[in-house]
Amino acid sequence: MITNLNPNANTLINSKRFRTILNCKKLKTKSPHQTLTSPLFSTPQKNKEKTYLFHHFTHKNPNSYSYYYDHNNTTMKKSIHYLIYLTLFLSYLTTTTHSWKKEEFRNCNQTPFCKRARSRHPHSCNLIPSDVTITNNGDLVAKLKTKPNPDQDSSDDHNPDLEFSLSVYKDGILRVKIHENQEKDKKRFEVPDVVLDEFESQKLWLQRFKKEVIGDDLLESFVVYLSDGYEVVLRSDPFEVFVREQGSGGARILSFNSHGLFDFEQLRVKKEGEDWEERFRSHTDSRPYGPQSISFDVSFYGADFVYGIPEHATSLALKPTSGPGVEESEPYRLFNLDVFEYLAESPFGLYGSIPFMLSHGKSHGTSGFFWLNAAEMQIDVLGSGWDAESKIALPSDQKRIDTLWMSEAGIVDAFFFVGPKPKDVVKQYASVTGTSAMPQLFATGYHQCRWNYKDEEDVKNVDSKFDEHDIPYDVLWLDIEHTDGKRYFTWDRTLFPNPEQMQNDLASRGRRMVTIVDPHIKRDEGYHIHKEASKNGYYVKDASGKDYDGWCWPGSSSYIDMVNPDIRSWWADKFALSEYVGSTPSLYIWNDMNEPSVFNGPEVTMPRDALHYGNVEHRELHNAYGYYFHMATSDGLLKRGGGNDRPFVLSRAFFPGTQRYGTVWTGDNTAEWEQLRVSIPMILTLGLTGITFSGADVGGFFGNPDTELLVRWYQVAAYLPFFRGHAHHDTKRREPWLFGERNTQLMRDAIRVRYTLLPYFYTLFREANVTGVPVARPLWMEFPEDEATYSNDEAFMVGNGLLVQGVYTQVLLFSFMTYSPPYG
Repeated sequence: MITNLNPNANTLINSKRFRTILNCKKLKTKSPHQTLTSPLFSTPQKNKEKTYLFHHFTHKNPNSYSYYYDHNNTTMKKSIHYLIYLTLFLSYLTTTTHSWKKEEFRNCNQTPFCKRARSRHPHSCNLIPSDVTITNNGDLVAKLKTKPNPDQDSSDDHNPDLEFSLSVYKDGILRVKIHENQEKDKKRFEVPDVVLDEFESQKLWLQRFKKEVIGDDLLESFVVYLSDGYEVVLRSDPFEVFVREQGSGGARILSFNSHGLFDFEQLRVKKEGEDWEERFRSHTDSRPYGPQSISFDVSFYGADFVYGIPEHATSLALKPTSGPGVEESEPYRLFNLDVFEYLAESPFGLYGSIPFMLSHGKSHGTSGFFWLNAAEMQIDVLGSGWDAESKIALPSDQKRIDTLWMSEAGIVDAFFFVGPKPKDVVKQYASVTGTSAMPQLFATGYHQCRWNYKDEEDVKNVDSKFDEHDIPYDVLWLDIEHTDGKRYFTWDRTLFPNPEQMQNDLASRGRRMVTIVDPHIKRDEGYHIHKEASKNGYYVKDASGKDYDGWCWPGSSSYIDMVNPDIRSWWADKFALSEYVGSTPSLYIWNDMNEPSVFNGPEVTMPRDALHYGNVEHRELHNAYGYYFHMATSDGLLKRGGGNDRPFVLSRAFFPGTQRYGTVWTGDNTAEWEQLRVSIPMILTLGLTGITFSGADVGGFFGNPDTELLVRWYQVAAYLPFFRGHAHHDTKRREPWLFGERNTQLMRDAIRVRYTLLPYFYTLFREANVTGVPVARPLWMEFPEDEATYSNDEAFMVGNGLLVQGVYTQVLLFSFMTYSPPYG
């Protein structure tokens, strides 16, 4: 719904490049709504492009806001009050104390597989040249013979050979798989349902390879065509895979195991007296199959910075975690967790995990690496290289960044993307995992949420206040208190006696409602969902084979085993109007707590030795649990509409492929300036790694934002893909009309700008749906040659036509400067 638009706020967007405001002064107008219709300046360029500035002001400093520019003879009309001179001033408040309890979550030293991998000396394995062959499926296959690991007990049994395969795909995508003998009783988990079926149709069937001796190697290496300009080299001894520019001696782009850190702990029989159990705080993990971790190094050549691997509340360009110039002492953790009031600038894992890293530098451009694995992962970033202290020598003086990837379980299923342009890499990744679902128009507008709007009267009042104050919005949300005792798919009929009428009333004005549905199911024999799930064996099991019983919002709870496709289908059927009594076609869904969150579990989640469909341990698929829950819910809405209604489902947990099923937000942030600032790189990182429809709770979920912070948040968030105000039930009410008329006007203006730009946003969502290119983009994606953009995570692009610079601190001066794109 697009309503209540100021007629002076209409915008035609047709820009390609930008220009800085070099010198401008305050413009006195006869009316506060006078529209600027002439250029601020014109510079002597061949095309004589004109530049216009949109500007809003805040209550403390009317001369600063989030700025965006447009030129290329574009007409722009917007109510303005002042034009400003831009200079540099962006400072940050120090981070305040949080309630995040660090001791509840493991660090690397408390995580045995991470501690082992991080302390290993280089060793390797070698490829057996006589076993190298090309199969009828067009794959190159071989055997890897492991060498004794100097960090392990020499009495360890000899490990069988590992199975290696290499596949080449359209557009310069390389896939490498390494696993152990599949005839063992216990098979390692390979993540299904993520790689697109159509991706396999893009495989280039290998027919031959050539041989080459690399340096002083005694054995020949195998060289395979990858794409025009690039080839893959499979080195025999020591084993290594790398991508280079075509021709002997061509510059390297990416490498796997160039430092000899590949290690694969194979499944084996437990020795007499050996203790495989792991303990953390009061919890014990039985680890019935013993150690099964994998680690290896990946190097990005020609890289200035690396990006990606969400979710962390940290900078866009990843800081080094080991080696010279270390800023972080912990690796970046990927383990989906319900983290209460998370810290900014921390490598600890949050709600979702995408093990996809991109590099960018001026010499090569952009490349990427993706490891499809759903177990816990830890990743070290080693800056420009490792020194002798790290026990690894640099094989060349070529500029590069080295990384160490460590996982508790799974297999090696790795994808290499050669780029070389930023959009090439995100498109290559999207060809593997899919692009973002195309949202309905309403989903791209403003959403109003709170834990909780308490009853139907409250809903009616909030809805009417938006109209009274002439503020457009599209969706009203209900949190867990709308249910009957936290039983999802139900209503508290005392507070919400007529839910259909309530939804239909909103729908009559073009608005929708969203309700929350979480994965924990109240263990109550009178609750129909629990009764069916328990009777049919639909719950995740504990290590003993009984239904797992954890604690969450309803109290004693069990968790649907979403890995089973038949159970996902059953769950999807629950969203039918006949099943979800009180729902209507205008009701959409919010999946929260789907990491999964278990209040009394280890690290506030499910035990790793819990069992899923196929006798798969939870440790092997933990990071994908929320993905499957999101998938099943989205399928349910699709079924409900007979395939004719595009679902809207918001999820907190995520994994590669999540973008195909809906939207993500950054979780339980706090009302602090630093949290506003860090939300920008978090959202940009999500976009780079496929999740192009994401946002952060406006104003912060926890705490009460001061008025200036709330206004600033609205002003920045209006340009981010998902735009929702949300707050904890202990906070003061913060709807936009509660802060005085002047501040209401500022928030109204910010929301109206979003609605003015909806045609442009919707075009960008379609572009993301077709290509995978994000809606909100780091500057370096549009200006890849400009090194000034590489670590800038305060300004960002909306498409290729708008540059946004947020204000992330209380304003002390009257002047700011944002990034100035190069002319051209």
